[in-house]
Formats: sequence, C-alpha cells, structure tokens
Amino acid sequence: MKYISSLRMKAIDRNCAYLGLLPLQLMENAGAAVARSVRERLGNGKVLFVAGRGNNGGDAFVAARHLAGIPGYAVRVILLGKGSDIGSEEAFHNFSLLRFSRVKTLEIRDSNQLTASEWFSEADLLVDAVFGTGVKGKIKEPESTAIELINKEGKAGKTVIAVDIPSGLDPEGGDFDKAVYADLTVTFHRMKAGLLTEKAKEYTGTIKVEEIGVCADAEHYVGPGDLQMLRKRKFDAHKGNAGRILIIGGGPYSGAPALAALAALKTGADLVTAAVPESVARTVASYSPDLIVRKLSSNVLCPEDMSTLPDLINSHDVVVMGMGLGRATETLETVRKILPFCRKMVLDADALSALSGVLFETLAGNCEIIVTPHGGEFALLRGVETPEDHDAREKAVREFSEEKGVVTLLKGKTDIISDGKQTLLNRTGNPGMTVGGTGDVLAGITGALFSRNPAFLSAACAAFINGSAGDLAFEKSGNALLATDVLEKIPEIIREAGIG
Repeated sequence: MKYISSLRMKAIDRNCAYLGLLPLQLMENAGAAVARSVRERLGNGKVLFVAGRGNNGGDAFVAARHLAGIPGYAVRVILLGKGSDIGSEEAFHNFSLLRFSRVKTLEIRDSNQLTASEWFSEADLLVDAVFGTGVKGKIKEPESTAIELINKEGKAGKTVIAVDIPSGLDPEGGDFDKAVYADLTVTFHRMKAGLLTEKAKEYTGTIKVEEIGVCADAEHYVGPGDLQMLRKRKFDAHKGNAGRILIIGGGPYSGAPALAALAALKTGADLVTAAVPESVARTVASYSPDLIVRKLSSNVLCPEDMSTLPDLINSHDVVVMGMGLGRATETLETVRKILPFCRKMVLDADALSALSGVLFETLAGNCEIIVTPHGGEFALLRGVETPEDHDAREKAVREFSEEKGVVTLLKGKTDIISDGKQTLLNRTGNPGMTVGGTGDVLAGITGALFSRNPAFLSAACAAFINGSAGDLAFEKSGNALLATDVLEKIPEIIREAGIG
C-alpha cells in the first residue's frame, strides 16, 4: 500500500497552494468527506465534533456546516480553546461560518468545563478532530481530558470517527502518550505511515482514504513545500553546524569552482573551502574574501595532491567535485583515488568522466553520492544515449539510480531527480540559464543542502532553488543573465521559503 509521512503531506499541501489550489479549497473537500462518513454511519441524530485549534479542527468545522443543513441531524461543536486562538486563517474562517449555520458551539477554556458539559453524553456519534498529524510530546489540558471523554463514550457503544488520524497517535508510528480509540479513521489523499503500525490498529478502527482534489503536480514536482522539509538553522548553532563544504575543482578553468563555492555560501553553509590547483588559486581567491582557498600542487589536479586531500576531506561534511577540473589523464586518476575517502559527495561536470560501474560498486554503502549530469554526461555514464522522450528519460534515471545506489539529478528543461525508489521533477528555470556557470551554481547549492539533509531531498530542493533564482534573475536580465546573477538571487528564494 502506498503511504506518505505527515511531513510529506504538509509539503504537498504547500505545493498545492503554490500551484494555485487554495488551502481553503482542500479544507472544504476534507470536511465534506468527513460529513459523508458521518452520514454513512448515522442516518440521523445528534453529532458532536470535538475540535482543536489547528487545521484538523478546520476540517471538522466544514463537516459540521455540511451536516447542519441536512434534516435529521443536530450538530454541536466543542472548540478546545478560544476562537481567537485558532491557528490558521482557513480554520478560523470556517469556525466563523458556524454562527450562520445553526450549529451550536462551545469554547472550552479548561478541562472542568469539559467534564461539566452534557454534550458528550447526549451525542449519538462523536467526531474526533482534536489533533491532526502535528501532535508532539505529552498531551496537555484540556485536550487530554477531551480524549478521555471521547473514549468513555466510545466504550459506551457510541460511534467515534477520527479526522485524518486518531488524536494523540504518533503520525510517524512512534511512541505516544494517549490516543482516541476510533471506529473509523477518515484520512486524506494517502495513507499515513503512522496508521499502519501494529499498535495503531488498536486505535484506528476501519481506515478510509479520501481523495480531496490534490493537484497531481503538487506531489510529482518539487515546490516550496519540499523546501519546508529541509532542516532549519538553530538559534544556538555554532560555526560549522550549518555545514562545511569542500569544493575540489579548477585547473583549466577558474570561474567554475568559485561559482560553486559562492553558491554553497549563499545557500547557508558556514564554511566553504575551495581546493584548487596552484595555477588558479589566486584567481579563485579574488572572487570573494569569504572563500577559504587551499592551493594544490600543480596546474591540474594530480596524484601528488593525495598527500593533503584526505585530511582536508575528513574535516568537511560534503565534497563537491568536478567543476572546471578538465579531463587530463592524471586528473581523472586522482578523482578516482579521492572517492573512497569521501562520506558524502556531489559529482558534477568533469568528475563524472572518472566514474565507472566497477567504481560505483566499490563505493556502495561507504559513500552517499549525488551525481548532477546533463543529458550528454548521463549518456557517458550509462554508455547509451539519453532518451528524448520524457517518460523514457525518467525511467532511465530511476533505473540508473537504483542500479548504482546514487541520487541522480539529470539537468534539462525538466530536471529529473531520483534515488531509484522515489522520483521528483523540477520545472523551475528558463532558457537564459544555458549560460555557462549555472550548473556550477547548482552543484554548490546541492552540496550545502546535502551537508544537513538526506541526499534525495537535497538534490530535489537544490534544483528548485537554482531554477527559481534563475527565474528571478531572468526577470531583470532576460537572456543576458549571468551565473553571478543567479547567485545573488539564492538568498531571496531561501527567505521566501522560510528556511533561511
């Protein structure tokens, strides 16, 4: 059975809003689904909704409004808290509509009011909308008492329907304090991971998965919601906590490693070191005083550099390698020698030429790898032409990633990101980004994210950030945009996403 985590569901909701499907519309659809389930379980009678102050409560307010317009139902809503404390605009909007819908409401300030209320005992069916998937830690009052009262009525033989997940149950399947015992759980869009555990079966009753009109692209394309899944910088963080990135590049070219290093800094990495051949070290250092530049031994990366590189690699979280290296025989030989020393790495451009099937197998399980080829480089990696047809292209990326045990970010008009098990697409970006250097920027963004996040999420979000920054730059510069223009827009994208 296909299921998702609660965090992924939140990401999809946010992506829907980005595409233009308003949260209010999704809440309306979810509430209507709950109302249908109530009608299936109770032909007529008194229905009590016990609602929290989050969006789970908002779903309940919609359901209550739908039922109140049907003859034979007496509908009441208990809100655990004050209406003014409702946490989202959509939930507050739907709570406000109840006063025009002939729905009796009661705002509860403390657990004593709950135990004094006769609404629980008078109800024929109870709907649990106390918590959604956002519950954390020990349950406080009055929510704790509300759960106990719902369970008391359930034990007396009354039907209990839970909205999305029985309140108190850990949405990811972990330990929990207490939870509602439901006869039916109405969850939305996809089965939630926490509902499938053996322990959860005691609480969920029958599980019904209801579609609520989620846009397919909100799930299959990267969006701002995916960025919300990235780890955020803590207020008490110390230098280095947000990532130490080592860029290995340059020789024939100097701009490529500098762009990658600056992109990593713009994405939020704390420390970025550029290890570059002696011939370009001064040029790379001139790009910014924020870069730490380590001079290597020759005009190109060569085996003699292995005397210093392993210690340097060990002191960084992620290695980003390939930008501007060239394809000299000694350079590719050195790339192959470097790989076994790395724990996490992003391989781009010329470094991809050093890879082989045997090398992938040697690294399997010892190093997490993200590769960021364009179509031509992907053809060299696979030994066959990259398909033009999108579906065939996506299949090729998925199969290659699964076979080699890597995350692949195939750059193109539509980027394809896969780890072999899951695949996402990215449509941000524009034709102006065919200018040299934008791929180097992408590699740096990827490395910065990868220092603190899973490989697949890092690659997907990097593609979105890079393309979105390019789109902002294109608004100003059009086809005359430069890779440095893209660099300058990275912080704006990160701020808009609320992750920086």
